[in-house]
Amino acid sequence: MEIIKSGARFSSIVDIGIRLKQKSIDTNTKVLAAHRGINAVTTIDLSQVIKRIDFNSTEIQNYPPSEGHSYLRKAINQFYFENEADNKNIFITIGSVLSLNLAFSILNASEVLLPEFFWGAYANILKINKKTFSTYSNFDYLLQNADKFQNKAVVICEPSNPLGNSESDSVIFQVVEALNKNGVTIIVDSPYRRVFNSDLAFYKQMLDFENVILLESFSKCLGLSGQRIGFLHSTNKEFNQEFRIQLLYATNGVNAFAQRLIFELLSSDDGKKAVNDFLEITKHGINKNIKFLHEKMLLPEIFYQKKLPLGIFAVVNKSQEFLFQHNIGAVNLSFFHTDKQKYQQFSRICVSLNPDEFELFFSKL
Repeated sequence: MEIIKSGARFSSIVDIGIRLKQKSIDTNTKVLAAHRGINAVTTIDLSQVIKRIDFNSTEIQNYPPSEGHSYLRKAINQFYFENEADNKNIFITIGSVLSLNLAFSILNASEVLLPEFFWGAYANILKINKKTFSTYSNFDYLLQNADKFQNKAVVICEPSNPLGNSESDSVIFQVVEALNKNGVTIIVDSPYRRVFNSDLAFYKQMLDFENVILLESFSKCLGLSGQRIGFLHSTNKEFNQEFRIQLLYATNGVNAFAQRLIFELLSSDDGKKAVNDFLEITKHGINKNIKFLHEKMLLPEIFYQKKLPLGIFAVVNKSQEFLFQHNIGAVNLSFFHTDKQKYQQFSRICVSLNPDEFELFFSKL
């Protein structure tokens, strides 16, 4: 059998998880899965929401529309854009990874610019799609060189994965406006934003830019990774035409149950309560964990001189192997940078974990 190799690497995070689980079995000890990118302070309580779903309905048991059910797109329009978007510009997807894969395959970009510290999946998805990439150091660099990026695409991850750094909305819009004016495609990937910021002005203002592709993930912001569901929004008609076609053949429609579940969470009283309770507990737990890391002087000043991290990720001044020896799963920061040697002494961890368990493990370092 002859195959065409992509050149992409298997996820290091998956490998770490397998290794950590095996250690737990071999040593009969508990481990802390801080290597994963999921909200795990608490689970979202779906007990009342599930009662609202008729599993025997034709809606659940038949193929859904390839672009997503109209009622869910309408609910997303309300939840994110206060009904100022056009429903036909919203596409239900299987989380951010599929959206990125399709977007990168569709865009005729000579190069994609990633943040200096970037989610490793960006690079691997680009390799699969035979796209080259480089990195930018900060938003000032993008502003100063916006007129030099024609035929390129820029990825903005907000808040940052892996650092947890976050720019002000005014700075983000300044950069997006400059890039958009110069015909540069901007992919705004913000799957954790709604966990920490309920201000909808961010999403509504993105409607003004034809070259913006906005990605969101309910797998992330609602702790529903197992449901694999998110959405993409774009006002670019040509991109949307092609995305709609490719989405059809990539999914033939996203899981109908997941769509109905998200709809109930966004629109029903029971669902809204479940979402609000989940977000409140999650935010409190994350803030408590970040404060603990700060007090223990585990947050490196090189990254957090001005402010503490925001989001579900943070970088600590311990190596991946050191943390593994203390039964903590983590990902070496070198996996998130083009220089694979420079940041070996740092690790990215997920801070969206039960605070009691989090402190139990990290207090022993």
